[in-house]
Amino acid sequence: MAFPDRIERTIKLAHPPERVWAALTTAEGLGTWFGQKAEVDLRVGGQAKLSWDSGDIATLTIERVEPPRVFGYTWPIYGLPEGDPRRTYVEFTLEPAGAGTTLTMVETGFAQLPEPEHKTALSGNTDGWTNELGELVAYLDGRL
Repeated sequence: MAFPDRIERTIKLAHPPERVWAALTTAEGLGTWFGQKAEVDLRVGGQAKLSWDSGDIATLTIERVEPPRVFGYTWPIYGLPEGDPRRTYVEFTLEPAGAGTTLTMVETGFAQLPEPEHKTALSGNTDGWTNELGELVAYLDGRL
C-alpha cells in the first residue's frame, strides 16, 4: 500500500484574489500570517525566507508565479535534518468566487519518505496547515 502523498485544503475567503495574492506573496503578508518576518524575491527561482522569534527559519524556493492565480514553491520537509535535500511542493490556486476567492492549497511529495519520517512529516504539516490557513484568514480579516 502506498503512503499518502498530499495534503489538500480548500477555503472560501471574503476577499478578492488580488488581496489574497498579496497575502501569499509579499513580505508584509507572509511575515504576518506565516512567519514573524519575511523576505520575498517573487520570481521563479527566487526565494522567500521566513523567520520566527524562536530562531526557526524556513527557505522557500519559488517554482511557479502566475499572478493572481497560482503561487508554488518547494521547501524543506518537516522532521528531516537541516540540509536534507528532499523537499515537498506547495501550490496555492486562487479562483474568483463572487466578491471573494476560493483558495486551494495542495502540498505534495510526502510519498518519497519512508516510515517513520513519512508519518512525522505528513501529520506535522497537516496540523500546520490547519493552523496557518486559520492565521491567513485572520490576517485577511484584519485580526492579526
